[in-house]
Amino acid sequence: MADPDAAVAWLRAVSPRLTPAAPAVGAWLDAERPAGAEETAVLLRGLRDALRRLAAEATEDPRSDAQSATGTRDAALAALNEACSVTPVWATLHWPSGGDPARIVRTSDLAGQAVVAVLAVLAVLAGQAVDLFTGDMRPQLRACLAPGCVLYFVKQHPRREWCSAGCGNRARVARHYQRHRGTKTAPES
Repeated sequence: MADPDAAVAWLRAVSPRLTPAAPAVGAWLDAERPAGAEETAVLLRGLRDALRRLAAEATEDPRSDAQSATGTRDAALAALNEACSVTPVWATLHWPSGGDPARIVRTSDLAGQAVVAVLAVLAVLAGQAVDLFTGDMRPQLRACLAPGCVLYFVKQHPRREWCSAGCGNRARVARHYQRHRGTKTAPES
């Protein structure tokens, strides 16, 4: 999320997981260059830093390189709660006759405005974070301890130790290197 294009690309990649997402959000993300992309990047980085601070506390993360730009727990809580409140987003029930009920998220009448879509995305992400930190999955939240990784993940399998297969490979290679580095002898002269 270093720049507006990267932030929008990230949002497009995770949009299927932004459930429920308001129709205005999908329309905003479908635009070639969504209006307000610069502000979106700044807001997302602020939310990311707050969530990183809270995740570090929840997992008792020992990694110094995973530290957040948000310095205190109270500042992180304030940033998360502000993100949750930035736009009116509410769920509605859609239940067609003879069909299954569905949850549809709505935003204010200003849904056509880009800023509302941006804030709706921020509010949905923040709401999902609140659900994570207050729900049954919080005890499974882990810091990925692979070399160079600063991510967190939800441990959904008893043997899972890393956020991704790539991190698992890096950790195994690092362990292998440490084991074999001490067994090699220096060349004789």
